[in-house]
Amino acid sequence: MKQKSVLLLCAFLFILLSAFPLGAADMGLILDQSASYTRFDGDGSLVYSGSLIPWFSVPLGESGDFYFSASATRKYENEKWFFIPELFRTEFEWRFSKSTQVKLGRFQYTDPLGFIAAGLFDGLQFSQVLGNGVLSLGGWYTGFLFKKTAEITLTPEDLASYHSELDYGNFSDTYFASRRVFAALGYEHPAIAEKIRLKTALLGQLDLNSRETEEAFNSAYFALKLTVPLGASFFIDAGGAVEGSDDGVERKLAFAGEGGLSWLPPTEIKDKLSLMGRFTSGVQEGSSSKVTAFSPLTTETQGIILEAKLSGLSALHAVYTARLVQALAINLSAYYFIRTDKGTYQGWLASNEGYRLGAEFFGTLIWSPVSDLRVQVGGGAFLPSLGDTAPSEPLRWKILANVVLVLY
Repeated sequence: MKQKSVLLLCAFLFILLSAFPLGAADMGLILDQSASYTRFDGDGSLVYSGSLIPWFSVPLGESGDFYFSASATRKYENEKWFFIPELFRTEFEWRFSKSTQVKLGRFQYTDPLGFIAAGLFDGLQFSQVLGNGVLSLGGWYTGFLFKKTAEITLTPEDLASYHSELDYGNFSDTYFASRRVFAALGYEHPAIAEKIRLKTALLGQLDLNSRETEEAFNSAYFALKLTVPLGASFFIDAGGAVEGSDDGVERKLAFAGEGGLSWLPPTEIKDKLSLMGRFTSGVQEGSSSKVTAFSPLTTETQGIILEAKLSGLSALHAVYTARLVQALAINLSAYYFIRTDKGTYQGWLASNEGYRLGAEFFGTLIWSPVSDLRVQVGGGAFLPSLGDTAPSEPLRWKILANVVLVLY
């Protein structure tokens, strides 16, 4: 059924394209190769992926544009090889005036905080400039996305489907993401009182999956973020979100927040130091409590090694970036993870006691001698000994490499 829907969508795109006079088209091909090796307690895990990414862009008359991109990926993981085709950003954009814009297709949406709903989604979005701000309204569907890219794991069934192996004999049930629709009404102002940048949004999502063992999980979110400059070198970020959810049994509330400070040092090189803290609520004990773990629509993993879902978890993050010379940059980061309850987080060390999981340190070197080539290498370690959850566990370390080459 889904394969037929994809074919119908492709036919619709072809018919719609043929209705517009095409201007000068632009196209290219990108080769993206990544490899990582993770070691823990004597066991190692190697992951490799190589992707060919063609893209195509063409103006549609004087007021529109069309962009298409896709990928063919060969991946090695869990000692098995996989082939993964995927449609990336593919969108039509129309500008009816200088202040009105409409997008249709598969395009990027990110909530104000960046960790509730972020990624490529299939849908329609309307944007209108109002004074100095921008009002936007959009609706999207997630069921045609590749599950590993969408990272939607709201329920145990979502999580089990996400981790199931891609099987071309059962493509429909093992390739696609959890079937959900969501809508967002947002407003952004770049400079309230000529200083404060405001982002706010109201989001809601509905579960369209056929459930066998659990009820549908529906949720709504209100998010707000402020960015305030302090002189020319310091910036403060602060934001928060409230979630209301319904799992078919009862309705619950959840909360999330973040705060951070960024500093641009007065040095000869271009560098930046940022400190950030993120908090999410956990399950509150007691039958009368209406507060539960925060459940974002998509998963933005915290940490390069731990790769933790920001649900029932809080994280402190420090990062230093610097461009040493024109072609060479470094990124140094540190995380500290704290559980806000003992049951929600289901990652590494989840079965142990204690709230403090430990700390992660990672460094990355980026070399880009020309605009068509970028090489990235990095390494780091996660130390449970710096927490009280499992302080006697050995560290977990990881190294990675990535090469992106524009072929034409």
